[in-house]
Amino acid sequence: MSKYRLRDLYNQNNRNQLENKLQSETFKRATLSFYKYVKIVDLEDFRHDLYIKLTNIQVLGRIYIANEGINAQLSLPSKNINILKEILNSYTEFRAIHFKVAIQDSHDSFFKLIVKIKDQIVADGLKSKEFDINKTGKHIDAKEFNKKIADPDTILVDMRNNYESEVGRFKGALCPDADTFKEELPLVKEMLKDSKDKEIVMYCTGGIRCEKASSYLIANGFKKINQLSGGIIQYFHDVKSKNLKNKFIGKNFVFDNRLGERITDDIISNCHICNSSSDEHRNCENQACHILFIQCDSCYKIYQGCCSEKCKNFINLPIEKQKNLKKTFIKKGAIRPKIN
Repeated sequence: MSKYRLRDLYNQNNRNQLENKLQSETFKRATLSFYKYVKIVDLEDFRHDLYIKLTNIQVLGRIYIANEGINAQLSLPSKNINILKEILNSYTEFRAIHFKVAIQDSHDSFFKLIVKIKDQIVADGLKSKEFDINKTGKHIDAKEFNKKIADPDTILVDMRNNYESEVGRFKGALCPDADTFKEELPLVKEMLKDSKDKEIVMYCTGGIRCEKASSYLIANGFKKINQLSGGIIQYFHDVKSKNLKNKFIGKNFVFDNRLGERITDDIISNCHICNSSSDEHRNCENQACHILFIQCDSCYKIYQGCCSEKCKNFINLPIEKQKNLKKTFIKKGAIRPKIN
């Protein structure tokens, strides 16, 4: 018989209950992330134990665990950050793990806690023989990063998805046109195939994707791989605290309810519907679609938060008719809606 009660291991509340509970809180929350590539053996037991401990200190967010490690984006009461450190330190694998605090905080970045067992902590599609996670690129801080990318012979690579780099990126970065990290890895290898001896610098949001990407490129014969330590998040904090020149423009896309953190006032992208200047990501209000796209305020009003006339018409149907038609609604992919 399991030592855990099923109702203690998963969220039992609906979205409205979660939102009301969050709105009634009187304390301040902090949004942070962390990851670590490390061997985890008993995934299920660890998952259940961690879920209960984090629930007890009012942690919300998304945590993926796999045999290869942990990847977490969280919101928790600011007063409980030290308790979170104590919890993680109680596991040998996660002692002294580094937290990256959000650039722009929000009380509603997450509504519930999800802890999932996955095959990989970042979906990369790689087989174990294609990389050695113990052999990664040189980790460089913000100061060295700025120095290296100032060299015109350095190749700067954005290891994020295209919808992330679309709204914000480092000046002069190579931004592969890929919807997923899994698609991007072989694409980057092909794009750089004639540059194996050149200085390559890569970056991502918090560093985790660069760990796997740098390891993958090194396994494929690349000689001079560097990665921005702590990613864009740590870079911003270092630039601010050390009075360095900021080379990032626009927004830092994040995978929570905020969908972005403003770093500079530059708007470098356009509304996917009318092409006017905008960098506001939204999910289509039609839950049968729920496509992620960029929409200006004007189009938001016209289309009622939907990505197209078709979706707008759909959400204005009676609920029962929506339910009947939902299964026949064909999703249009991850981003960039077709107007119809």
